[in-house]
Amino acid sequence: MNHWQKSLNAWASKPFVRQLQARFPRAEIFLVGGAVRDAILGRPTQDVDFVVRNVGKAPLERFLAQHGTVNLVGKRFGVFKFKPTGLSAYDLDIALPRTEHSLQHSGAYRDFKISSNSALPIEQDLSRRDFTVNAMAWDLYGRRLVDPFGGMADLKKKIIRTVGAPRQRFGEDYSRLLRAIRFAGQIGFTIDKQTWSALRADIKKLNRTAGGERIVPFEVIAKELVKMFDADPIEALTRLDRSGALQLLMPELLKMKGCPQPRNWHAEGDVWKHTRLALRHLTSASFRREFGATRIPSAVIWGLVFHDVGKPFTISRSDRLRFNNHDGVSTALFKKTATRLKLSSAGLDVEATGAIIARHMLLVHGQADKMKATTVEKYFFSDRFPGQLLLRLMFADISATVPPSGKPDFSDYRRLTRRLARLTKRSPGKRALPQPILDGHELMRHLRLPAGPKIGELLLLLREAQLRGTIKTKKQALALLKKRR
Repeated sequence: MNHWQKSLNAWASKPFVRQLQARFPRAEIFLVGGAVRDAILGRPTQDVDFVVRNVGKAPLERFLAQHGTVNLVGKRFGVFKFKPTGLSAYDLDIALPRTEHSLQHSGAYRDFKISSNSALPIEQDLSRRDFTVNAMAWDLYGRRLVDPFGGMADLKKKIIRTVGAPRQRFGEDYSRLLRAIRFAGQIGFTIDKQTWSALRADIKKLNRTAGGERIVPFEVIAKELVKMFDADPIEALTRLDRSGALQLLMPELLKMKGCPQPRNWHAEGDVWKHTRLALRHLTSASFRREFGATRIPSAVIWGLVFHDVGKPFTISRSDRLRFNNHDGVSTALFKKTATRLKLSSAGLDVEATGAIIARHMLLVHGQADKMKATTVEKYFFSDRFPGQLLLRLMFADISATVPPSGKPDFSDYRRLTRRLARLTKRSPGKRALPQPILDGHELMRHLRLPAGPKIGELLLLLREAQLRGTIKTKKQALALLKKRR
């Protein structure tokens, strides 16, 4: 028995599965879709879906309610969200076999008539699914793989292929055009030639409307975009570009192609090449050494995608190539795009992403050694600014800024990180900065001053001195204030 078969068969010993079999001896229960795909690939899965045959909807609902918590959100489609007793870590989908028929052939992801039928063969249920790698089932009682569309063969060949004719399958739900790209990136596969040709031919349909409303809502598009960039940003950008989806959804990015940069700083090439190289460095050994082998935050990925998008809009050739305020223009373009595509609906922190794009030139505009300590605190030790995200963006950006020597210049970045380390040494925990010596109320009481801008100025003065190590006690703070009055 293969490792993946053992993994899938482990579900047969779960109490609710054994109890289901005991209650309904004629029942057949299958693991389907992503759970089967990921088990075969040896990947952890978040999709644990079951199809139960030969049990009616009402008896199945009663059984599930007796053995866990049931959410009836999909009841009319024959789908139950189920959290089994003793398996609180899992939210399972338990469904009857279903068929789907597009009502108007509009390509809308909700334009389906869904019919459930407990007697429907599992093969028919699988026939409605999007891609062959998602159209497999594991029979928990029979211990066999049900694979009517060649999903296992496609897993071995590492290709994404539609179930049936590609244009028909895409025409049922245009969001599948982006799902194909997303799945390919998530599991490191290529897209089958016929599927890719159909995808490119139909990609413009992503922007179709009916009755004044989008057929594929931006919320659905945003979810696919964020997932695909999280999985593999380089492949996401490449496939979106080559499919024509980038022109439809984020045309601003295409202006980076052919936008020149000063060769003494950017021997790697134009802005597009620089952006792609920066994204590639997110998975480099040097990036992992700097920040650890942790998941790359979505804000860093999207920050890099858009950090220089303002350059084509600000380029000037007076004495040399200049991109004055490109960071500000990049921020505005990102926020406009994020609002249009509703990226926040997919969990992207748009404010944090915009903030790090706006400040990605911080080391160019101000030298790390000469920066005020309070400025360093504002950007790297405050809950109000995503400093750790900015560090990651700057590191990848610098890694992709390649002079003719071929060796990126990290000197300013290293001066900054040494400065951060020196500041944290003054704190007992060495992970945050020390608390201010005096607060505003104490200041007003000691100096007998009313509330106002003057208090803020004095607090800033004290904080700067404290962070530089010139004062450490309230007595020293008050002495400094007396000198300044």
